[in-house]
Amino acid sequence: MRILITAGPTREAIDPVRYITNKSSGKMGYSLAAAAVHEGHKVLLISGPTSLEIPNGVDYLPVESAEEMYEAVQNQIGRMDAAIMTAAVADYKPINVPEHKIKKTGDTLTLTLEKTKDILGSMRSVFGFEGILIGFAAETNDVESYARGKLEKKQCDMVVANDVSRKDIGFDVAENEVILVYPTHTDHLEKAAKTHIAHEIIKRLPSLHRQKSNNL
Repeated sequence: MRILITAGPTREAIDPVRYITNKSSGKMGYSLAAAAVHEGHKVLLISGPTSLEIPNGVDYLPVESAEEMYEAVQNQIGRMDAAIMTAAVADYKPINVPEHKIKKTGDTLTLTLEKTKDILGSMRSVFGFEGILIGFAAETNDVESYARGKLEKKQCDMVVANDVSRKDIGFDVAENEVILVYPTHTDHLEKAAKTHIAHEIIKRLPSLHRQKSNNL
């Protein structure tokens, strides 16, 4: 199977030396890429900035901003059978980015932000992707409810959700605990190393593929 995986955070420029980002380490996406290669899949990893080593056997495409990730996914998704969207893409970015560094003048600084393009939301409606689509939902409350809403709105086959308000799982740590939200049910994966969680997710791709084929 040919799989596109997005990983890591994005950086949205404020000026030439400052940016807005988030706590994503990219570990989940990189673990998924390694697990998929281990299972014999062909993987393209599109990643925002991280300090991680690129897994052996993957094709790697580095990006920085949400706009760059959007364009990379749009350009590559047409040849893929599955997409796993783990990247923590910025929801907003500064409208105006000055050419020179912003100098410290007043006691406050106001930034005006605008929405970034919705990559996951564009997969079906804009990019025309018909393969297996797995989204990720990093939530701080009502985790399953928000994940199911994302599943339906973005037309995913599965959404992997976790509670990032917890300090022991999720962003920037080696372990995770997730729920797998399907159209008809929900599964729970107990707390474990992200490498183990990744293998459990990849193992579910064949059944997702069979279900999608049967529904065509």
